[in-house]
Amino acid sequence: MQRYSKWLWAGVLAGAAAVAQTAMPLPDRPEAKAPATPAAGKPTPTAPDPAGLASSGTIVAPLDETSLQSYTLGPEDKLTVKVLDLEEISDKDVYRVDMSGNLNLPVAGRVHVDGMTVEQAETEIEKRLGSVLLDPEVTISVAEFRPQPVSVLGAVRNPGVVQIIGRKTLYEVLSLAGGLNADAGNVIKVTRAKRYGPLPLSGAVDDTTGQYRVAELSVRDVMNAKSPEQNIAIAPHDVISVPKADLIYVIGCVKKSGGFILSEREKISALQALSLAEGLDRAAASSKAKILRSVGNSDNRVEIPVNLKKILAGKGDDVPLLANDILFVPTSMPKNAAIRGLESAISIGTGIAIYRR
Repeated sequence: MQRYSKWLWAGVLAGAAAVAQTAMPLPDRPEAKAPATPAAGKPTPTAPDPAGLASSGTIVAPLDETSLQSYTLGPEDKLTVKVLDLEEISDKDVYRVDMSGNLNLPVAGRVHVDGMTVEQAETEIEKRLGSVLLDPEVTISVAEFRPQPVSVLGAVRNPGVVQIIGRKTLYEVLSLAGGLNADAGNVIKVTRAKRYGPLPLSGAVDDTTGQYRVAELSVRDVMNAKSPEQNIAIAPHDVISVPKADLIYVIGCVKKSGGFILSEREKISALQALSLAEGLDRAAASSKAKILRSVGNSDNRVEIPVNLKKILAGKGDDVPLLANDILFVPTSMPKNAAIRGLESAISIGTGIAIYRR
């Protein structure tokens, strides 16, 4: 590889700057589907919204029967408790789970319910009241669920905060955010505070503070459902980020210059890039094309010769283009002159024919 000349560098940068604003997505990304709308007359149950989260733009996750049954109680949950034949504990009162995970009830005293389902908490309270009542019957209802925010950022249709209730998986939360945009990159990042438990994804690492775990997974694996084990349960205060995709550029003597989105791919071939640019122009010097590639974090680029003529004829190997590469196809001066001459001759001949008539 050799460094290209100053005139080529100036022309390439001017062309890349002109087309960067018209980035075109690759055509093979399936469109994300919005969550299905419930049938008329059968609304999906949702979590209570005392803080007006839904009206403020925060997405409140639908609450289904499975979520209710599997929901585990924790600090800041507000409950109503009814005990048959025990007036001291009335379902007209609301009891809050304190920050230690305890529920303070008359007669029963302090009951630790953190991490229990509603059914398990009912059984625990019945045990406490066994010395006071014969076969006590306890019924618990969740009057107000504690907030469990999850942030979904980046290239999704509805970025923001999702309030989850009960167990929600990564794919479910992405669906609640409207799915991925067409310009989503090739990775999804999940960040979790250690106090909310381990992050069960391969390759998870500590951040610089040591207080968070960060992991990445492939968008292609998500879209193709190749790795079901990556569909992990999301914890409160998780951050799911989807960076935008990188671009490659095709400029010069092609039919449609532009910047093209890599989507979930890390690279595409020169022929694929050429097809996105709708092929070569008639005057293209296809044997003298070049890939201009960045060197590290510097502004310098190196020039990689590419013989598109041989590749198109099946006589050469296709060449991969990486993120931010520029494929430059120069104009053939002899071809251009010949085409101009032919066009002029046709124009003159047509004029003479019209004159003779």
